[in-house]
Amino acid sequence: MLLGETLRVALSAIKANALRSMLTTLGIIIGVGAVIAMVALGEGAQARVQEQIQQMGTNVLSVRPGQNMFMGRSSGDARLYYDDAEALVADTLAEYTVAPEARSRQQVSYLRWNASDDIIGTWPEFFDIQNMELEHGRVFTPGEVQGRRRVAVLGYEVAEQLGTPASLLIGRTIQIRGVPFEVVGTLKEKGSMGFSRPDDDVFIPVTTALYRVFGGRDYLSTIYIEVGPNMTMDAAFARIDQVIRREHKLTPGEEADFNISNAADLLETFNETNQTFGLLLAGIAAVSLIVGGIGIMNIMLVSVTERTREIGVRKALGATRRNVMLQFLIEALVLCVMGGFLGVAAGVGGAHLFTELWGWTTVVRPDAILIALAFSAAIGLFFGIWPAQRAARLDPIDSLRYE
Repeated sequence: MLLGETLRVALSAIKANALRSMLTTLGIIIGVGAVIAMVALGEGAQARVQEQIQQMGTNVLSVRPGQNMFMGRSSGDARLYYDDAEALVADTLAEYTVAPEARSRQQVSYLRWNASDDIIGTWPEFFDIQNMELEHGRVFTPGEVQGRRRVAVLGYEVAEQLGTPASLLIGRTIQIRGVPFEVVGTLKEKGSMGFSRPDDDVFIPVTTALYRVFGGRDYLSTIYIEVGPNMTMDAAFARIDQVIRREHKLTPGEEADFNISNAADLLETFNETNQTFGLLLAGIAAVSLIVGGIGIMNIMLVSVTERTREIGVRKALGATRRNVMLQFLIEALVLCVMGGFLGVAAGVGGAHLFTELWGWTTVVRPDAILIALAFSAAIGLFFGIWPAQRAARLDPIDSLRYE
């Protein structure tokens, strides 16, 4: 029996039981679709984080509060103080740009519109460190920081939340926690950055935030340091550690109550987490494919039983064991490959659906599609061997007598 005729007979057998064939391939469809969609989500998330890290810059260090330690045990969260940021600026042995950040969620209002946004108290250098660009107006000045002036720069979407075009808000007065602020500038769209979204934030002088809006507190959320071109990251790390230890009165051997991190370190940590998550999802999808392969093997065994007399007729007419085995292997392979292609379509469609409905970044990798199709074909061959061998070993005389 020629290969073309064998393929035609196999396709005819699948077409004769189209509904059963479709139900049989569901496991393959779900498994391949899950692989494609999850890989697309993982790659999209990684690409988005890399873009955000590049926007922030890999030469930016972040200092955040750690844990107070007493007798080797944590005694609660530590704090970073405004004096720490000033001490870093006063350090003449280092070359870096410093910007403190004090963050609190507050009510923002203008006329009859209200919004609940994060209020960021900082210095003018913050906008350069974070690569934020102005759309209208200006940022506040060092003199306005020293004078605790009530001026504000709005994130891209805040103007829309307040029901007014951004250009018309320049020079207007908004209320932050009941305190009037003059809007001096608005920013261009930035997008999400990790767990924060600057487009929804309102930026004011840090001194104004600490003493007029946040109730007179003197501690910060984060201190950002952009390292200059003439200083290595390791040298900057060591110098920052030394300055803040001195401010916190920590001895050289004492455990630090603050954390210093680099954007590149955050990216590496995210990539490791993403890879682990991807392996977990791939394992789940592989189980689904194996279950689908078992289902196909089961249906092929049923098909062998149903077509015992047909097999006997073919053998009586001269079909060899190899011809019969090849026919059933092709049927199993076609079922799995067909399920693989449908799964690819479902996975790609699902990835686009995530992007359209929820705005998630997805990246469909061609190699993931090829691997999924190859794996589905391998599943078809592996789980089709036993039914094919069973069909090939049937005795033609006993098969012709089978009812």
